[in-house]
Amino acid sequence: MAGREGSEGSEGSGRRHVRVAVIGSGFGGLGAAVRLRRAGITDFVVLERAGSVGGTWRDNSYPGCACDVPSHLYSFSFAPNPEWPRNFSGQPHIRAYLERVTDNFGLRPHIRFHSEVRSLRWSGDELRWEIDTASGALTADVVVSATGPLSDPKIPDVPGIDGFPGKVFHSARWDHEYELRGKRVAVIGTGASAIQIVPAIQPEVERLTLFQRTPPWVLPRADRRITAAEQWLHSRVPATRTARRGLLWGIREMQVNAFTKRPKELGMVQFMAKQHMRKAVKDPALRAALTPDYRIGCKRILLSNTYYPALTQPNVDLVPAGLKEVRGSTLVGTDGSTAEVDAMVFGTGFRVTDMPIAERVMGANGTTLAQEWKNGMAALRGSSAAGFPNFLTIIGPNTGLGNSSMILMIESQLNYMVDFLRQLDILGGKIALNARQSAVDEWTRKIQRRMARTVWSTGGCDSWYLDAEGRNTTVWPGTTTEFRKVTRRVDLAEYEVLRPGGATAGTAMAMSTGGAPAEATA
Repeated sequence: MAGREGSEGSEGSGRRHVRVAVIGSGFGGLGAAVRLRRAGITDFVVLERAGSVGGTWRDNSYPGCACDVPSHLYSFSFAPNPEWPRNFSGQPHIRAYLERVTDNFGLRPHIRFHSEVRSLRWSGDELRWEIDTASGALTADVVVSATGPLSDPKIPDVPGIDGFPGKVFHSARWDHEYELRGKRVAVIGTGASAIQIVPAIQPEVERLTLFQRTPPWVLPRADRRITAAEQWLHSRVPATRTARRGLLWGIREMQVNAFTKRPKELGMVQFMAKQHMRKAVKDPALRAALTPDYRIGCKRILLSNTYYPALTQPNVDLVPAGLKEVRGSTLVGTDGSTAEVDAMVFGTGFRVTDMPIAERVMGANGTTLAQEWKNGMAALRGSSAAGFPNFLTIIGPNTGLGNSSMILMIESQLNYMVDFLRQLDILGGKIALNARQSAVDEWTRKIQRRMARTVWSTGGCDSWYLDAEGRNTTVWPGTTTEFRKVTRRVDLAEYEVLRPGGATAGTAMAMSTGGAPAEATA
């Protein structure tokens, strides 16, 4: 790809113009920045709303926060870390890893901190994005949105919550200045964050009340300290590190068919989860309340060795119901039960299927991405939405995973991003690529057809994978290998080629990576 050098110049508006603007500095944004530099593109900026990098691993700093994917798989292939301290490393180590990636690849000069994106508007005349941020305005030829689906907390609108006299916060906005010791604390929700928070705070609070709308399936967490000898070996003999990562990846690839094609094969896994619970929870009534009524895998499978033991402690109460309302300092469950508490911690997830960034992006048709997605998110190969030229999403629709590392999916989308920019170079001149609506529709139809037989659709649960219409617009129904293949290069037949002034190119020719031409007609 032809290199593009950095520029502080503007295009007649007095605003800085860049070739690429990346939104967010989590795994997706930092990965995009590294791949841009490797492709010889230095004319880019990373727009970050906070004052440091890290994304969800900066925002989520609650007690016990850790990853449920093995560390050697939950890291960039181009930035291995031989010094991971545990099989499943904690939030401080993951955040430190992202800081090192930022420094080692020279990314800091490209990052604008405290630059939350307020709006993005496509200019069809200029074929560029006009971007308004908290630190000023700029324009860009291409925008890469890497805000991630786990970035904006979701707190349910519970009647009476405004009158609660105590402390209220979300797990992703943990108030470290608030002392929980000796307090009566309610945890709302039983997702991946909650099962880490409960055992972490249970020993210090006076009383812990867990509101469980739906019980999760929980498996043992095969965590241990990675020895100094292992770290030394991985550092001195990189092949061992590669082999470890490959083994972790391969095991998860072999599990995919059970989730996507043959959910009944998950029966043995479900039996293991029941045995895991039985070992820790001796009370039959509590076990019954903690046993899900849906097939394992339908909702995210959680990993913990400490969650069930914490629930059996004398200072813990399980409310097998959701939170209905708040009356002063009294919380009322949907089953009528009540609890007097001093603090409420919401572990109620994020705005996944209605990401706030979509409300701020105005496309070629004068509508926002949120408006276009009102009936469900849809993007070609998880990256390009029709009507939003030169706009790519990292971790877009149907790119999530139920059993493996999202870093694998991110790297595949970064391959697509690099080839997208390469195709623009080949076509030459002032140009933009806009995903054809027909291509997006066909891609979405294929995804939804495959989704019908998966455990997420047949398992009998209501999960955060589903949107308001009950469609799974979140998860990828295949292997990471397959996703890498379908995002290896841009197929120009799936795009309209736009010229300045609103014209479309009649026919565009581009060379694929294999040397064969790919033709697209407008």
